[in-house]
Amino acid sequence: MKIEYRKLTEKYVDQIIDLRIKQLTEEYAAEGKTPPADVDLEAALRDFYVRHMADGTFVSWLAFDGDRIVGTSGMSYVEKPPYFTCPTGRIGLLNSMFTDPGYRRMGIARELLHRVVEEARNYGCGTVHVTASDMGVKLYTAYGFKHNGNFMMYNL
Repeated sequence: MKIEYRKLTEKYVDQIIDLRIKQLTEEYAAEGKTPPADVDLEAALRDFYVRHMADGTFVSWLAFDGDRIVGTSGMSYVEKPPYFTCPTGRIGLLNSMFTDPGYRRMGIARELLHRVVEEARNYGCGTVHVTASDMGVKLYTAYGFKHNGNFMMYNL
């Protein structure tokens, strides 16, 4: 097995949509939930990927075993007023980290993480944020991410 890494392009959008829905379904199941039947994410995901790849505010690296995508990563870029620990105001929002269960514990996620973190660095981000799944915490901690007890969320 030889894993090849490629950036997401429109050529792979259909595949990445399927994998993203698989990832979200797995995360829901891990929390003992069932995804809502009335939510169809396919069109919204297609719009997101195409629009944000085009405007440069989203980048993704994919891991391939032959023609099959076995791992994904994503980084969205946002900007807010600069502050002392992020003087550029540019923030990377890490997302879409997923490795096929049969390919886990092989270094694929770490390589994908490294590639999108470097993309964020090159974009001028001063920090990268992630909302980690239980499974992801070990990966992110080993890479050097630190917990921020101040993070809060308000669902609209």
